Amino acid sequence: MLPDSLVANDPEAPAQEGTSLTVLPPPIAASRTSALRVLGVSRDEGHWRHAARWAASLDVTFERCADPQRAARAVLSERHDAVLVVLEHDPEEEMVWWAEILGKTGGGSRLIVATHRSSVFLSMRAAQLGVLEILPLPLTRDDLTRALGHFRLGGAEVAHPLPEVSAYSVGPYALVGESPAMLAVYNVIARVAPSTATVLLLGESGTGKELVARAMHRWSDRASQPFVAVNCAAIPENLLESELFGHEKGAFTGALTRKLGRFERANGGTLFLDEIGDMGLALQSKILRAIQEREIERVGGGEPISVDVRVIAATNCDLAREIKDRRFREDLYYRLAVVTLRLPRLRDRGDDMLLLTAHFLREFGTQHGKPCRFISSGALELLVQHDWPGNVRELRNVIERAVLLARDETLRVTQLPEEWWSGAPSPSTPVVGDGPIQSLAEVEAQHIRRALEYTGGQIGETARILGLHRNTLARKVRELGL
Repeated sequence: MLPDSLVANDPEAPAQEGTSLTVLPPPIAASRTSALRVLGVSRDEGHWRHAARWAASLDVTFERCADPQRAARAVLSERHDAVLVVLEHDPEEEMVWWAEILGKTGGGSRLIVATHRSSVFLSMRAAQLGVLEILPLPLTRDDLTRALGHFRLGGAEVAHPLPEVSAYSVGPYALVGESPAMLAVYNVIARVAPSTATVLLLGESGTGKELVARAMHRWSDRASQPFVAVNCAAIPENLLESELFGHEKGAFTGALTRKLGRFERANGGTLFLDEIGDMGLALQSKILRAIQEREIERVGGGEPISVDVRVIAATNCDLAREIKDRRFREDLYYRLAVVTLRLPRLRDRGDDMLLLTAHFLREFGTQHGKPCRFISSGALELLVQHDWPGNVRELRNVIERAVLLARDETLRVTQLPEEWWSGAPSPSTPVVGDGPIQSLAEVEAQHIRRALEYTGGQIGETARILGLHRNTLARKVRELGL
C-alpha cells in the first residue's frame, strides 16, 4: 500500500499563511568584483604579444613574468585572481607543481594553463587538479576571452547548500515533489493504486508517466507480480501485435518457436502501454477486446487465452483530437479512461524544480563519485528561467552532465548547457544570417534532430509534430544516421 506520508492533504485547500514549499539556505560565499588581475607565466615573452591588449579590452589587468620561481613568490605574496601558465618541457609535472603552489593561496587564485601538447590524459589530470581551463597555443583572443569569461562566471557566483529532499523510492527511481500539482498526483495514486481499474496517464514527454505507473503497481495488491512496460511507438506496427499478444510457431516467416506476448508475461500483474496514441486502429480493437473480455489470442493461434492483467496506458497525444480525426477509437478511450490522471509539466511545479535538482545532484554525485553539496546563485537562476520542454527527463540529463563536468562540490553556471549562458543560440532557435547555404538533406536532418531532441526521442510524437507517418520518420532516421 501507499505510505501514509505520501497521501497528501486536499491540494485545493487554502495554504497556511506564511508557509513556503522550499526555503533556499543562505549563501556561503561572497561574490567577486568584476575587475580581475591575471599573471601570465612563460619563459617565451612572445606568447604574450597581444595578451595584454586583449585583457585590457576585457577590463583585466594582465602582468607577465618569465621566471616561474619568481612568479610563484609573487602569487604567494600578492593577490592574483588567476595565473595563466604556459606548460613547456613536462606539461603534467609543471601543472602539478603550479596546482600545489596555488593550493597554498587557500583558493584565492585559479590556474589556467596553455600548451602545444594537449591530450585526453592531460585534460583528465587537469580536471583532477582543479585547473580552470587548458588553452591551445598559440593563444588567441577568443580562447582568452572564453577562459576569463568562465572565471568571471564562477567567481561572481554565490553558493547555497542544497535543500533536504524527501523522495519516495519506486524501484531504481523516486517520486520527488511537494508542489500542489504533485500533491494532487499523490492523492490519485493513493486512491487508485489498490484497485484493478484501468488508468490513462496524460502529459507531455518526460513528465514521469511510467514512474507513476510503477508507483501504482508497487502500492497495489499486484506488487509481487510482474510489471511489464511496452513503448507502442518504439515498435514497428507490423511487429507490435506479436509483441503484445505473442505468436505460435509458424505463424509467419521467421516464427520458429512459440512466443509469449506482453499480456501473458504480465499475467497477474500490470501491463503499461506507453504512447498508446501511436497505435494503429486495427490493433486498438484487439486491445479493447483483451481488456473487456480478459482474454487474448496469439498471432497464428485459434484458442482464446485467459489473462488477468491490469492495464495502465499513457500518451502525450491529444486523444480528443485523435478521436475526432478518426485515428483513435472512442470506445477504447472510454475503456482506458476509467481513471484519468494528467501529469503536470515541470515548469508548472514551482519549487519542485529545485528539489529535483538537489535529488539528481546527490544521485549522480554518488553514482559518479563526485559529491555535489551546493548550487550557485547563477546556476539556480538559469535553471529557473529555462522553459524545460523535455520536463523532468531533460532536467535529469542536464544535471548528470553538470555533475560529470563539476570541478568541485558546487553546481555552477559553466556546467550547464553553454547556449544558456554564453549568448549562443540554443539548438531549438532558428538562426538567420550569412552562413553557408545547406543542402536540403542537411536541413532535413537538422530539423528532424531538433524535433527528436524536443520529444526526448519519441518517434510517434516526433512524427506527429513533423506531419509524417511514424514508419516514414523511422526510415528517415535510419537513412540520415540520426
